Amino acid sequence: MEHSEIPVGFDVALIEAWLADNTRVVPPCRWTRLTGGHSNLTYLLADSNDEEFVIRRPPQGELLPKAHDMFREFRIIEALHPVGIPVAEPIGYCDDRAVCDRHFYVMGKVGGQALYTGTDAAEWLDVSARGRVGESFMETLAGVHSIDPADVGLGDLGRHDGYVARQIRTWYGSWTASAEAADYDDPRIHELHTWLNERLPEQGPARVVHGDYGMHNSMVGQDGSMVAVLDWEIATLGDPMADFAYALNAWAESTDPVAVEADAATALPGFCSRDDLVRYYADRTGADMSNLSYYRAFNAFKTACILHGVYARYRMGQKSSEGVDLETLFNRISASIELAAAHAADV
Repeated sequence: MEHSEIPVGFDVALIEAWLADNTRVVPPCRWTRLTGGHSNLTYLLADSNDEEFVIRRPPQGELLPKAHDMFREFRIIEALHPVGIPVAEPIGYCDDRAVCDRHFYVMGKVGGQALYTGTDAAEWLDVSARGRVGESFMETLAGVHSIDPADVGLGDLGRHDGYVARQIRTWYGSWTASAEAADYDDPRIHELHTWLNERLPEQGPARVVHGDYGMHNSMVGQDGSMVAVLDWEIATLGDPMADFAYALNAWAESTDPVAVEADAATALPGFCSRDDLVRYYADRTGADMSNLSYYRAFNAFKTACILHGVYARYRMGQKSSEGVDLETLFNRISASIELAAAHAADV
């Protein structure tokens, strides 16, 4: 077997003994660290049959309550994989402290490529394949939103009501808590907060919502089809229109100056438009699009609050700002507020 890394956070002997007894993984394995994944410790395992798997555990050190919930991720892919949603194959979950100091899970390795940037998309997809991505992207999300959570054992994943109201409360609280450290407040955020609460649509049946559905969490095949959706860590039950509008906002077009500056994958020639995504999703779900501008305003508001919190942590020195363009980050906060206000004006 080729050289293997010495993994951080895993005792190889204990883990591989557990794998041999509880999964189809055949140790010894070659361990290779994978980057990304919300700071979770993630390794590629190549077993003795040359089959590849991925193992994930929370980072070391003190964790926030509910953060890095490996069981949540595992139970979701375990529920969605058998019903045809493109997710990684669930292989095994362990919460035995005699094996590891944190819980962990193992999934099958998936193919494809995540499209973080325009460079990724240009290298991975030809123009004709890019034209197929949007439809597959929406077909997958529509598939998730068409499942009754109770039918796949996820009826208790979260509360069934009040999703958007709770999100507004959470992210507005983040903004107000970060304003002093960020040395930046904006009256438009407070106006939007009031407006969003006053115009809150009635939520339909709760569905599994990914919470961060986008190209960065999608493994795309070279034919433009969705191979797998990753990172279900913050998924819960909620309003599918909020989930859809989040994905729609994140889908850049070439006429979006901020997105193009950021080298967005979907701004390249060949990718479909946001109007196309709306049509694809509506055709597959029959969803009522009359409140779409509200949901887009809500997600832009939420994005502004998230970026504002990140900016505050950089300014306080809680995150290293080395190599970070704080001016661009600051401008993205304002741009998100402007986008939220523009969508609110369309309602």
